[in-house]
Amino acid sequence: MPTLREKIARLIMVRCGSNLPPIRFAHEDEQRIGEYVDAGLIGGVLLFNGVWPETAEALARLKARSAWPLLVASDLERGAGQQMRGLSIFPHARGVAAANNPLKAVAELATSTAREALAAGIDIAFAPVADVNTDPRNPIIAIRAFADEPERAAELVEAYVRAGEAAGLRTTAKHFPGHGDTHQDSHESLPKVEQSAATLRERELVPFRAAISAGVSLIMTAHVAYPALDPTGTPATLSAPILTTLLREELGFTGVCCSDSLLMAGVRDLFADEGALAVATLKAGVDLLLDIADPLLAITAIERAVETGELSLARVDEAFARVEALARNSHAEYNAALDATPGRAAAEQIAREAVSIVPKSSGDEKLLGSNEKLLAVLFKPFHLPSDPVEQPFASAVRELGPQVEYIEFGPELHAHQRARLDKLVASADRVVVAMIVKPAAWHAFGLAPEQRALVQHLIAQKPTLVASLGVAKALEEFPNATAWVSVHSDVAASQRALAAALRSLAS
Repeated sequence: MPTLREKIARLIMVRCGSNLPPIRFAHEDEQRIGEYVDAGLIGGVLLFNGVWPETAEALARLKARSAWPLLVASDLERGAGQQMRGLSIFPHARGVAAANNPLKAVAELATSTAREALAAGIDIAFAPVADVNTDPRNPIIAIRAFADEPERAAELVEAYVRAGEAAGLRTTAKHFPGHGDTHQDSHESLPKVEQSAATLRERELVPFRAAISAGVSLIMTAHVAYPALDPTGTPATLSAPILTTLLREELGFTGVCCSDSLLMAGVRDLFADEGALAVATLKAGVDLLLDIADPLLAITAIERAVETGELSLARVDEAFARVEALARNSHAEYNAALDATPGRAAAEQIAREAVSIVPKSSGDEKLLGSNEKLLAVLFKPFHLPSDPVEQPFASAVRELGPQVEYIEFGPELHAHQRARLDKLVASADRVVVAMIVKPAAWHAFGLAPEQRALVQHLIAQKPTLVASLGVAKALEEFPNATAWVSVHSDVAASQRALAAALRSLAS
């Protein structure tokens, strides 16, 4: 029979690897995680920045080292390659939803993710996003959501859950009860959804009902306040009315309720320390505490809360029973023979199908001429430590021929780059602008004012086609472009799909 401390430890998940400075690959964290495992302080790890096969081999060793089934979970909305380099990366959810047969595309995404994740030792995908993206200003959901309409989102969420669970992957619907109607990033602040309870039930909750009906294993909470559901303004992660009354009693969910990252400001800033946060999260109805920085501090605080009566032993036992059942039913094992080719092929096909072109000028003039000098300009609003020297669009668009020039701008518009751009524009017949407009935690959303002004300048100089590698609505800022191209994602497959679409226009 496990002790109280062992039960609590099973509810704790810590970060393994990091995409944020200081950057470290997940397998480089093996010693640190191994020490937690040996001390019996954690029930699982959150995988970031993995590499195939080194990280998968490290996970296999850690699992063999643990006294109990060690759960491995990861943000895999875009396929296993999102956090395990060398495996398949699909377009963002909105790009998958834009494929010719969206239900088939979503099932391919889920099945590929399951096959590759399980072979890499990952038990749980923190996917699909079940949010309905109703606020176009949303800086953190946007193209991560399948749709802006609840019924459409529900249909595709259900398809993902059914396919993923059938393939053996434990799926997670997030961010309950809905993060789509916000214009703030819960990584940095506490957003608030001011809709009525009736609207929330008719809109935000629809995809979550579909996920529960389809057999989703976990539901992740949102660090968002919903006054209509909890008048105190407490974020969902800390709200018993939302997690117990609504999720458990009204919606009938019996699986594991996990928090979003407890390092995020939306909840972290409400407490003096992580121990107090851990107690409040568990007390509200969360079963699995994600992204704990100091597991010993959290475990000690929860033990003390049980001893003083602040937290009931029954609540700990309830959470432990759900997590133990989840671990018992998860069987990810390292498979050195994994072939990711089918997933990559499916991702490339879906990305090509998702491209849509809207001509903005009248007449029969071609949008691109086959022998014209073409200048391709890519804008990205922020730098990520994992960014390559050039975006994949660079090599893909250069394949169109020697008449193509390419230049890339980050958030800084350096004078020497601007001078080079002016020379290139002067000698070009046409311009293609590609904009990365996507959500990313702790980063700017959309182009900076200086970047938007530069796009307008290009449009005024030469016939310019504008493409969005992300949110399609961003194109509306440029009504004088010769055409708009929506790609719905900035993953490598989507950038290559944009270049292929340009080739077809010029042929």
